[in-house]
Amino acid sequence: MTSSPSSDALYLFHEGTQYQSYRFLGSHLEERDAVGGVHFAVWAPNAKQVNVSGSFNGWDGRNHAMSVSDGVWTLFIPELKEGTLYKYEIITSNDDCYLKSDPYAFSSELRPGTASIVTSLGGYAWQDEDWLARKTAHQFLQQPLLIYEVHLGSWKRKEDGGFYSYGELADELVDYVVEHGFTHIELMPLMEHPLDKSWGYQVTGYYSVTSRFGTPQEFMYLVDRCHQRGIGVIMDWVPAHFCKDAHGLSRFDGVPLYEYTDSRKGEHPTWGTHIFDYGKPEVHSFLISNALFWMDVYHIDGLRVDAVYSMLTLNFDRSEEERITNDEGGEENLEGIAFLQKLNAVIFARYPNALMMAEDSSSFPGVTEPAQQGGLGFNYKWDLSFTWNTLDYMKKSQEQRSGLEPQLTKSLQERRNENYILPYSHDEMAHPDKSLLGKMSGSDNWQRFANLRVLYAYLIGHPGKKLLFMGSEFGQEQDWDSEAALAWDVLQDREHEQFQHFVKALNHFYISEKALWELDYAPEGFEGIDLEDTTDGLVMFGRKGKEDEALIMVCNFKPETHEGYRIGVKEPAQYREVFNSDHSDFGGSGVINESAQTAEEWSCQNQPYSITVTIPPLAAVIFQKKQMEG
Repeated sequence: MTSSPSSDALYLFHEGTQYQSYRFLGSHLEERDAVGGVHFAVWAPNAKQVNVSGSFNGWDGRNHAMSVSDGVWTLFIPELKEGTLYKYEIITSNDDCYLKSDPYAFSSELRPGTASIVTSLGGYAWQDEDWLARKTAHQFLQQPLLIYEVHLGSWKRKEDGGFYSYGELADELVDYVVEHGFTHIELMPLMEHPLDKSWGYQVTGYYSVTSRFGTPQEFMYLVDRCHQRGIGVIMDWVPAHFCKDAHGLSRFDGVPLYEYTDSRKGEHPTWGTHIFDYGKPEVHSFLISNALFWMDVYHIDGLRVDAVYSMLTLNFDRSEEERITNDEGGEENLEGIAFLQKLNAVIFARYPNALMMAEDSSSFPGVTEPAQQGGLGFNYKWDLSFTWNTLDYMKKSQEQRSGLEPQLTKSLQERRNENYILPYSHDEMAHPDKSLLGKMSGSDNWQRFANLRVLYAYLIGHPGKKLLFMGSEFGQEQDWDSEAALAWDVLQDREHEQFQHFVKALNHFYISEKALWELDYAPEGFEGIDLEDTTDGLVMFGRKGKEDEALIMVCNFKPETHEGYRIGVKEPAQYREVFNSDHSDFGGSGVINESAQTAEEWSCQNQPYSITVTIPPLAAVIFQKKQMEG
């Protein structure tokens, strides 16, 4: 990487179009006049003086004063080595002295320390060329996308309670993900953060991969191993806010710098965090460089952008008395919207097949429309309404569910105006919300597991890509605890072991069937079957692929078996059961359709032909169309 900023680089930085600012800001090992050392550069335009303080000078920076040009302070210190601890000693206009970590540090000290560490990101020999070559040809909207969301600090723990390292996860986690049929992992938390129990949403080191689990090169190995096994890597990315820790970005040079000056715009009252100033060009350069940094340096395949709703409005989570408006009189954060559009345009210009996912609970239109058409420019949006509606339904007893089936079918019947990901994420597993299994109603444990099987099968069959949080795949009962490992010991119980077997089988079935993902966002990829009449607890629909691959999905959300049930179909073909969540191997009651069903010329559900099948209780059955021979 280059180090000293050129006048052109600084011009672009201040213009908000410097998208590799990490190449010259921060600390960089280099050689000058045959002498090795470290070049430091930091943006602090309001400081009276900035010095470099560290382990090499007894944390007294007076002998290592930096010089300033155009708001950026620089200094080359000879003979410093990789691994040197440092901070910036910032003297404010009021002669106060702050010790600040480097906003562009590539590595940070393990807690409780907060120093930045001089770190080289070179030296790793990547072996994921095949993955990168294949990825350039992918059209992800027409590919299977089944994401396993992982909190690295609590997926597993060692016997002494210690964390698994990136290297250990590269072996054990990657094997597990491949075995269970997931296509991607989404990792949290990756950027350095202040607490071990953090979910990663209060960041102190945007360019520092967290040191809790190892070094930058060890994290590269984890990503590399994922790619070598055909697994994509997505990271949680947090441009909506940052924490107020004294060593971090907050009032960096004595006054608001990265955050809005107006506290009404610059603070999240509930979260207790600062909001980035999206109207400041240098903040654009910082954040967009950061997004690209993880792709450039660590080969990350995509970003799940957290808390997008809070970036779209000036009054997120504010009381009526605190509400403010923009210059046009509306409540939209016009600068936040413009930033997101710019972010996505830049990302896709460099990485056309990147995954950019908005975690957005708003009704803002066009989240996945291109920015040039007025959209935000993401290629995916989390469908949180799907999550909330389905789980609210599944929590209810059979008596309470009566008449509420439209909660399930709303997402099928409404026009699909976004490219959705259907998430059952960490938010649905954490206290006090209970795990997915903990949310399921049922008169006994069998019904609870059956409810979870039919729900997960419904998720897989529903148009849209999928996300499942760790532990859900084996039916963890307790709330997720970010300070402890998942409850792997429950797999000694046959019910949990059978449920894990079910999820694994369903995942692999999903990957193998183009009808379940190839036309996720095309009208011809889905056809509802009598969705207006769900009083019997049945939700039925068809899924199709490009080459006439066709499946019929039947989900029974009630505990009654339906024998001799007639389903309308369009053509005289055979229909064979290819998946059944009630299979005894999965812990079900074993009600299956053993023989293929030949369509009869018997009109039903507005179709000229029909088949007669058995539908098991609290179960999903998938039938595949087979053309009749002869």
